[in-house]
Amino acid sequence: MDITGRKLFVRALQEEGVDTIFGYPGGMVTDLMDELYKTEGIRLVLPRHEQGLVHMAEGYARATGKTAVCLVTSGPGATNTITGLADAHYDSIPLVCFTGQVPLNLIGNDAFQEVDIVGMTRNITKYSVTVRERKDLGKIIKMAFHIASTGKPGPVLIDLPKNIQTESGDSVYPEKISIRGYKPNESVHVGQLKKAYKLLKSAEKPLILAGGGIHIGRAQEELLLLVEKMKVPVVTTVMGKGALPAHHPYYVGNCGMHGRYAANMAVSQCDVLFSIGTRFNDRITGDLNEFAPKAKIVHIDIDTASISRNVVVDVPIVADAKLALDKLNEWAEPKKTKKWLEEIRAWEEENPLQMRKDKGMTPQMIMEGINQAFEEAILVTDVGQHQMWASQYLEFGGKKQFITSGGLGTMGFGFPAAVGAKIGNPEVPVICITGDGGFQMNMQEMATAVAEHSPVIICLLNNQYLGMVRQMQQLFYGKRYEATCLRRRITCPLDCKGPGENCPPYVPDFMAFAKAYNARGIRVHKAEEILPALEEAKLQKDVPTIIEFMISSDELVLPMVKGGNPMSEMILK
Repeated sequence: MDITGRKLFVRALQEEGVDTIFGYPGGMVTDLMDELYKTEGIRLVLPRHEQGLVHMAEGYARATGKTAVCLVTSGPGATNTITGLADAHYDSIPLVCFTGQVPLNLIGNDAFQEVDIVGMTRNITKYSVTVRERKDLGKIIKMAFHIASTGKPGPVLIDLPKNIQTESGDSVYPEKISIRGYKPNESVHVGQLKKAYKLLKSAEKPLILAGGGIHIGRAQEELLLLVEKMKVPVVTTVMGKGALPAHHPYYVGNCGMHGRYAANMAVSQCDVLFSIGTRFNDRITGDLNEFAPKAKIVHIDIDTASISRNVVVDVPIVADAKLALDKLNEWAEPKKTKKWLEEIRAWEEENPLQMRKDKGMTPQMIMEGINQAFEEAILVTDVGQHQMWASQYLEFGGKKQFITSGGLGTMGFGFPAAVGAKIGNPEVPVICITGDGGFQMNMQEMATAVAEHSPVIICLLNNQYLGMVRQMQQLFYGKRYEATCLRRRITCPLDCKGPGENCPPYVPDFMAFAKAYNARGIRVHKAEEILPALEEAKLQKDVPTIIEFMISSDELVLPMVKGGNPMSEMILK
C-alpha cells in the first residue's frame, strides 16, 4: 500500500527508535509537523532559535549516546542550523537534520525562503542531500542514520522538498542499507598494533595521550585496564577529559594551550607518545616542530584522514579505540615506570595547578564547590575562560560526564546543550558552566527549559568581559580592551584600561532575567556562599536556576601557551 512521504518520514523515525525531535515549524515542514502531531511516542521539543535547537540536539546525543534528530524549515530556518552542524562535525556528534525545502519545480527560481542548504553544508556534514524522488525517501533516511552513527560519527543533512512530503509512494522502510563507497573500518590491523605495542613496551618514558575518541568509542574501561596493567601515565586533551578518573595515580591532567605544567612537560620529554582518538589540533601541539620532539608517535584513530594530517606519526593505526584497546589488553604486561612517574610528580610539585586564595572568590573555588556538591552529574560548558577553568578543576570519571564544544569552540553552545542533555537524562543533575558573554548568545532558550520542566543549574561566571579575548589583550596587546568590556557604552572613553568607579551598570540584570522567565536566580559574591547556593539550586525540580558568581575581571587562565609557541614555553604567573 502506498503512503505519503510525510507518513514514511514518521515511520522511519519510529523504526530508528527516535523518541525526541528538536524542531521549529515553518511553511515547508508544516506537513511533517502535522504528521508528528498525530503520532504517539515521539516528543517534539520546541526551542526558541534554530541555533539553540541544534546545540540542544548535540547535548542530547552526547548525554545519551543516541543519534539526535533536528527538524527545521527552509531558508533562514535551515541557515540558522549551520553553526550547530559545524560544531557537531568537528566534535563527531551523531545527528540527523531534516530541513524543509520549496517544491522541486521551484528550486533554482529564487522562491521565497529557498536556499541551497546542501551546498552550504557539504563541508560540515558527513553527508548532505536533497531528496529528488519520492521512491528514494526511505533509502535516504536509512542511509542518514547509518552514516551519522557509524565510523567517525557526525551530522547528516536531508533536504526535503515539500512535494516529496505530500507525494505518495512505497511504504517500505528498509531494514538494512548498503552504501557504495562507504565502508567504515570495523577491524584493527594486528601487525601495526603489534608494532605500536613493542614501542610502548620498550619505552623508558612512555605516555598515553587520550582524546575525545575514547568517549565516542565508549572505551573508558578498556583504557583504564591498559593503564593499570602497564603502569603508563596518561594525559588528555580537553575533549578527552574524564577518560581516566580524576584522582587516578597514573592520570597527569590535560595538556595543551591551557594544560597542566606537568602534562605539557611530560609530552615534551616522553620517548613514546601513544595517542588514541585525537586530531592533534594546534591547541594541543603548539609549534609543530617542537611537539613531542623526543618521542616516537603512535596514532590510533577511526578516521584515516586524521592520521599524519597535522603530526607525522611513526605508527599509524586506523581503528576504533575500543577495538584497539581490547586487543592491546590481551598482550599488556607491567612496565617499570616508577622513575618516570616520579619525574612527572616532581614537575607537578614544582608548578601545581592552583589559583591564589587571598583575593576572594576564585573560579577554582567555584569548580571545587561543584565537585563537592555533586557525586553524579552531567557538566556542560560554554566556551571561554570558564570552559578552561572547568577543564582544569572539575573532576570527571565515574558518574560524571563532561560535554563541551571542542573543535569549533562555539560560544552559545553551553546552555542549550545542557537543556538537551537534561531532556535526554531527566534523572541526572545537569550543570551548565557558562560566562556572561556566552550565555547571552542563546539565553532565549530559558523559555524552552521552563516549558520542558528542565531544571538545569546554570553556573554563570560574571567577570563583565569577554574574558578569553580580554586575557589575550592583557598579556599580548598592551591592555587595549577593544570590544571585550560588556559594560561599555558609546559614552565611555576610547582608551579605557579596565573597570573603575565611573563605569556604567552592567546589563542585563541576570536575576531579573531569571524572574522574567519564572526561573530561580541566586547571586553569589563570597566563597562561603558557593555551596549553599548549589544546594539550594539542587532543590529546584521543575525550573532552571541561575547562580551568578561575581568574579574578578582580572582572573586569568594559567598556565597559558601563546599561540604558535612550543608547549614547553608556558606562562605560569
